[in-house]
Amino acid sequence: MFEELFRQDAYLREADATVTALEERGLRLDRSIFYPTGGGQPGDTGIVRWDGGEARIVDSIKAESGDVLHVLAPDSPRPAVGAKVHTALDWERRMRHMRMHTALHVMSAVIRGNVTGGQVGSDRSRLDFNLEGEVPAKDWVTAEVNKLIALDRPVTPQWITDEELEARPELVKTMSVRPPMGAGRVRLLSIEGIDLQACGGTHVARTGEIGPIECVKIENKGKMNRRFVIALT
Repeated sequence: MFEELFRQDAYLREADATVTALEERGLRLDRSIFYPTGGGQPGDTGIVRWDGGEARIVDSIKAESGDVLHVLAPDSPRPAVGAKVHTALDWERRMRHMRMHTALHVMSAVIRGNVTGGQVGSDRSRLDFNLEGEVPAKDWVTAEVNKLIALDRPVTPQWITDEELEARPELVKTMSVRPPMGAGRVRLLSIEGIDLQACGGTHVARTGEIGPIECVKIENKGKMNRRFVIALT
C-alpha cells in the first residue's frame, strides 16, 4: 500500500523507497515525501538517487492509481522496477510553499467572504474572494494577517468523517473545489483560535514560521470577485 509520507510528516526532507512502476514521464514509488499538485499547491521537485545513477524530479502529480507520479527531467536515466532509491526534496522550495499555504489560511480568516480560487507559489500566492460591500485595503490586510501570524499559534491536522463534513459545510471555504471524499474521512487543518477548514496540503507547524507577509496587490476579477496577492517579506 502506498505511503503518503508528505502527509504523515511535512518536515521530512529525505526518504528511502522502492520503485513500483515506470511510465513515460517518470516513476512511481511505494512511499513518497513529494506532495503531488493539488488544492492550489504545486507539486514538489527534488532528486532521486540509486546505485549507479540519479535523476531530477521536476514535478509530482497524482497518478490514476492513487499514488504519486514523480516526473523526471527529459532524457533522464531511470532505475529499474524494484530498485531501492533515495529521494530528497528541494527543501527551500517546499518550505516556501508551506509558509505561503499557511499564510493563505490565515488571510482567509481575516477577509470575510467565500473563496472562489487560490494558488500557492514560491514568490507570490493568491486567494480570490466573492465580496460584498467595501473591499479591504492592502495595508489593512497586511497588518491584520501579520498580527495573527505573530501570535505563533500551533497548526495541526485533524480528521473527520465524510458524514461530519457534510453536516458542517462551513469547513469548506472554497466555492469551486471540494476536498476529496469517499475514503471515509477528510483531513482538516486547524490554526488554533484562528481557522479550521478542510485541506490536504503541507503546512508549517506554527504560524510564527511563516514570517511577515505583504499584501502586494488587489485585483478586480468580476462584479464581486477580488484577488488578493501576497508575498513573503
